[in-house]
Parts: sequence; structure tokens; C-alpha cells
Amino acid sequence: MHPIAERDATAPEDFAAIRRAGEPVVMRRLARDWPLVEAARQGRAPDWLRSHATADPVPFMRAPSEVEGRLHYGEAVEGRNFSQESAPLAAYLDALEAEEVRERPDALALQGMPASERVPRFAETHRLNILPPRIPPRLWIGNRAKVAIHHDPAENVAVVAAGRRRFTLFPPEAVGDLYMGPFHDTPAGVQVSLVHLTQPDLERYPRFAQALAVGLEAELEPGDALYIPFQWYHHVEALDAVNVLVNYWWDAAPRGLGSASDAMLHGLMSLSTLPPDQRRAWRAMFDHYVFRLDGDPAEHIPEAARGALTSPTPQSLAAMRRALIAALSKD
Repeated sequence: MHPIAERDATAPEDFAAIRRAGEPVVMRRLARDWPLVEAARQGRAPDWLRSHATADPVPFMRAPSEVEGRLHYGEAVEGRNFSQESAPLAAYLDALEAEEVRERPDALALQGMPASERVPRFAETHRLNILPPRIPPRLWIGNRAKVAIHHDPAENVAVVAAGRRRFTLFPPEAVGDLYMGPFHDTPAGVQVSLVHLTQPDLERYPRFAQALAVGLEAELEPGDALYIPFQWYHHVEALDAVNVLVNYWWDAAPRGLGSASDAMLHGLMSLSTLPPDQRRAWRAMFDHYVFRLDGDPAEHIPEAARGALTSPTPQSLAAMRRALIAALSKD
């Protein structure tokens, strides 16, 4: 594994330069002054959370000790190897600490909980100055669990607030070597790799060796942060008995232009089963008109005559939506 690059970032302009580069970056001690990070240094992170939590229940996952923390599919990519439970956050933290003293603990994971829903004023007391305040924090709390290789349809800054976490990242171009699972049936909402990073079966998944050759890795401690660019694949391994992660998701794409994910599903339906010669032709069309590998495809056309190739307007977007809805409604 190659190490993830490290940069200093204390202001929005610092982070803007990191984002423009489009590569993952570790930002050490970015959140060193957070109250929860300070509590973690004193071994009091669960106590701090209990004292600030509401009594409302939170959903969490529990997996038996034999899965060794790998929250994933069941056998033959059917079902799940974990169960879903709920309890007030304080009771969940009690369960987390109860597992700590067991020789073979169950894996517990509370994932992606909007912080403001269960820990009021968390966002106000744990500001991340490199991001706009409108991006809400989410909490991930658990023990030594492993989150399978996946990607998020968003940009991501992840901050370790308690415990240590090991992140392993792969660029979007590695998708063909990651053996991703199905779109329609996922353990937690997004595609995950069928390969267990910590115990890969290279006989069954031989191309995964190529992914490992381009993989990036870093271990983060409380107060450290990691920027994960849009759609970069990542595996997250919690290394301590009590771990708290705070993350921030946002999508920089313009609003109102439709979903790229929906466009891909439409492509799977309408393009992937075409004859090879037709797929070749459409690939060239997409490369030229959509991904613009040759530059602006309309620069030779008078601006008034560019139609769909010009910057969209509310009127043109509405017309395209109507046309797509009409086309998809046909038998």
C-alpha cells in the first residue's frame, strides 16, 4: 500500500486547493480542539456522548464474533451477516462498553447518524472551519468493525474523534478490479466489494491484486481528518474497542440536472446489452459529447444553434425531462 498524502489545512482556501487536486489527503490534528476529541484523550468519549444525547432510540448493527468485525453479506451474497437493533444512544454506548470486556466481542456499529438528531448542538460545538456550516455532521460509533470497500455518491471529509481508524482507498478507475456486488441488493445502501480487504481470496478474486497495487492507506488518530474525493472507493477499519467518527458529505454537482446514478441505470438497461459494434459507437458518442474527451463538442456550431449542447436553462431542462419521461413510459 502507498501512504495517503498529508497536507496542512486550517482555512477554506487551504481545503479548496486540496479539492482542486482531486486526490485524497490526510489533514493531521485538524479537529484537535473539539470537546469530544479532548474527552477521547482522557478516555471519556462515551461519557461525553451520554451527557449530551437525547433519549430517542438509534438504529445500529450487531454481528456475531465469528465474522471478525466484517459487516457484509451472508453466504452466497444473500441476506446479511448482521442484525439490526435499536436503543437510546446511552444504552447503545453501555452495550459497546459491555462488549469491550468480552474475550470474543460482537461487532457493533452505529453508522451515519445525523448528529443533530441525537446530540443537539453537536454541530455548533464541533465546527470544521474548512467546510461551510450548512454541511451537517454525521456520527459513526462502534467497536472493532470493518466497513467493506464501497464508494459514496458524494465528497467526504471524515474526522476521527475517538479511537483509531485505518482507511484504505482506491481510485474510481480501479472499479474493474474490486469485484463490486450488485446494485439492487446491498448491505447498507451502496454497492460493496465482495472481497474482504483484510483477508482477500486472490484465487477467487485474482484482479484484486491489481487494486492493491494502486491502493492508498493511512491510520488516523483522534483529531485527524481525511478528504475522500467523489466516488473514491474506501475500506474503513476501526482499531479500538470504542471508536467515534464524524463525517461530512456533500455533492458539488449543480442541482436540477438530474441524477447521474439514474443515467447509469438507464445505460445498463439500454446500452449494456447492445451488440458489440453498437456499444463501440455509443462509447465514442459518450466520450465525445458527455465526457468531452475531445474538448467542447459544440465550439464549431453557432451559439444560437447549439440546442442540447449549450448550457442548460430551466426551460430546456424541463423539455428534456418531459421527453425522457415520455420515452421511458413507452413499452
